[in-house]
Amino acid sequence: MIQLYYWPTPNGHKITLFLEEAGLPYQLHGVNIAKGEQFKPDFLKISPNNRMPALVDDDPPGGGAPVSVFESGAILLYLAEKIGRFLPKDLRGRFEVVQWLFWQMGGLGPMAGQNHHFSQYAPEKLPYAVDRYVKETSRLYAVLDKRLADREFIAGAYSIADMASYPWVVPYERQGQKLEDFPNLKRWFEAIKARPATERAYARAKEFQAVPANNPDAAKILFGQSAATVRGR
Repeated sequence: MIQLYYWPTPNGHKITLFLEEAGLPYQLHGVNIAKGEQFKPDFLKISPNNRMPALVDDDPPGGGAPVSVFESGAILLYLAEKIGRFLPKDLRGRFEVVQWLFWQMGGLGPMAGQNHHFSQYAPEKLPYAVDRYVKETSRLYAVLDKRLADREFIAGAYSIADMASYPWVVPYERQGQKLEDFPNLKRWFEAIKARPATERAYARAKEFQAVPANNPDAAKILFGQSAATVRGR
């Protein structure tokens, strides 16, 4: 059984997308990040970076003690290797997927996240910051749109690269983007949205009531951390 420590964030959705596609049995453990539950000692043992999601596999390949994994990209790689799906086994195919997974982890996710922060949550609206990240999100959408011009999914067949990227495009309106400006991306987005596993994954999110991040108490928890916070836990 997979134990998934989760909150309905884009990174959390990545893993439920995989688990629903794969048909792996799993249990969801809600970790309410707006209430600071990610700082509990038991969770920090699994996810020392106090971020969602984290996973414990009670039945790892080869047996033995449970395996814990944090960071959504690492979790997707672990799960794909565990079941031998959504990640090609040949060298070229594998790294076609891996490089786009890293593109999402290092580009689309962080830039869209900063977009959300400065446009939605920052106590002071800074036009330069908002413009910077809206434009960078647009650039990344264009990169993905160009990539999808001659293929159905990011690396050909549906893979963990698609599962990683899709949840970060779901809030495109909040990011100041229009899918009509990116026709190949829009076609890809609608295809993934229509998958039964996607519908099931996002239905699971409704089990958890998220507190808006612009709630003052939640914002203090989510955006008020520093090195001193880490050292004090």
